[in-house]
Amino acid sequence: MFDLVIFDCDGVLIDSEIISAQMLVDELAGLGVRIDLPYVARHFLGRSYPTVMAQIRKEFGLDLPPAFEDQYRSRLMAAFEVGLRVMPGVTPVLEALGLPWCVATSSSPKRAERSLEIAGLRGLVGDGLYTATMVARGKPAPDLFLHVAAERGVDPGRCLVIEDSLNGVKAGIAAGMVVWRFTGGSHLAGLSLDAPEDAKAALHFKDFADFFNLHPALLRRP
Repeated sequence: MFDLVIFDCDGVLIDSEIISAQMLVDELAGLGVRIDLPYVARHFLGRSYPTVMAQIRKEFGLDLPPAFEDQYRSRLMAAFEVGLRVMPGVTPVLEALGLPWCVATSSSPKRAERSLEIAGLRGLVGDGLYTATMVARGKPAPDLFLHVAAERGVDPGRCLVIEDSLNGVKAGIAAGMVVWRFTGGSHLAGLSLDAPEDAKAALHFKDFADFFNLHPALLRRP
């Protein structure tokens, strides 16, 4: 049924979104912008930094100071160095997949590279890392997923996407791919998992220990 598996990174392979969200809430509070974690989950998960900044400018009328981005990124990476963890069960799944797989993320190349290194996944990913900087429009537009499929020479309809955010799910569906939503990240704990029609994944799962039970043909055979 599938020829390629495409994993999102943040909130899927690594449990990073709760760190990123809390950091953004704290940094914006210092500028007088009050948002909470559910707001971040609704509006920012799965989106690139420029898109997040545009949303803040539009909704709060705030042009962030030039130094904000560098300060935020620096403090975030420092927090990752201390607290970032690979998502439980991910490494055995990646090692046992019987199909080609890669990673498509809204993170910047530098952040994605270092995050995967900290989590111990960089070697497994190899040259299969694609970021939103490679396309004109980030998620929820389908551009990144379609770019990956083209680069890999795979029909989009034969791709399986693993996403956590509604924006990522929307992007995968818009690309004509099958999307499974992973809901086991700490950033989704206690939040509603309701989704609009254009973001309804084919199925949900919250534990990578169940991954191959969902579709046994994905498991590499001896």
